[in-house]
Amino acid sequence: MIQSAQQTAPRQDDAPYRPGEPVALFIPCYIDQFYPSIGRACAKLLEKFGVPTVFPDRQTCCGQPAFNSGYWDETRPVIEHFCKTFADQRWIVCPSASCTAMARVFFGHVDPSAEIVGVGRRVFELTEFLVDVLRVNDCGATFPHKVTMHSGCHGRRELGIVEQPLTLLKNVRGLTYELLPNIEECCGFGGTFSVKMPGTSLAMGRTKVENIVKTGAEYVVSVDISCLMHVGGMMRRTPEAKRIKPIHIAEVLASGWE
Repeated sequence: MIQSAQQTAPRQDDAPYRPGEPVALFIPCYIDQFYPSIGRACAKLLEKFGVPTVFPDRQTCCGQPAFNSGYWDETRPVIEHFCKTFADQRWIVCPSASCTAMARVFFGHVDPSAEIVGVGRRVFELTEFLVDVLRVNDCGATFPHKVTMHSGCHGRRELGIVEQPLTLLKNVRGLTYELLPNIEECCGFGGTFSVKMPGTSLAMGRTKVENIVKTGAEYVVSVDISCLMHVGGMMRRTPEAKRIKPIHIAEVLASGWE
């Protein structure tokens, strides 16, 4: 049975969002450096629904790479900086389930203080904020393509994010959704896991790519571009998968308005 987000990662979503409240965008470092269009799509989506956005410019990393590698002492100052940067923000939205999980689930492992845990619990993944907080099921997007979805481990297992992205995708005009075989299986990325255990990582990635190919999809979408970075690199090196493009869900949901 899939656990709900409240069971897996308590979040501070009461009192309810009030129209006009500003939302702080937390744009992970790898999105900022490699995929800035995702950050723009995230802001565009929120603005479409009348949500003012701010971007605290002192933000850096959430500390996940060091945390996942076991360097908790080195992670602590990164988390402290994050929490100071976002301390005065009631709503924090991030287009990455893994970074959201780092804040909401794992900040407290490193520092269980009320201040640190409190900020972490105010971080929301983009699709859960749209569906669960704003009560949006249809973004008005048009994307006339066959699409499958990779459900990443952090979103599925730590945050309970399963139905939210599917709900939004299935309301995109022209989009044909194809269920990915063994959707619950890891793609093998795991951040530093792919560096420390490349053989295992690649083997898992090949299985994921084979399943993506089976769907006949033109695009594979996810709430985590980090997973798609791994899978996309493997698809470019796989003749039968070269035609399939990885794309973040924010870019799909922000498509076709013009």
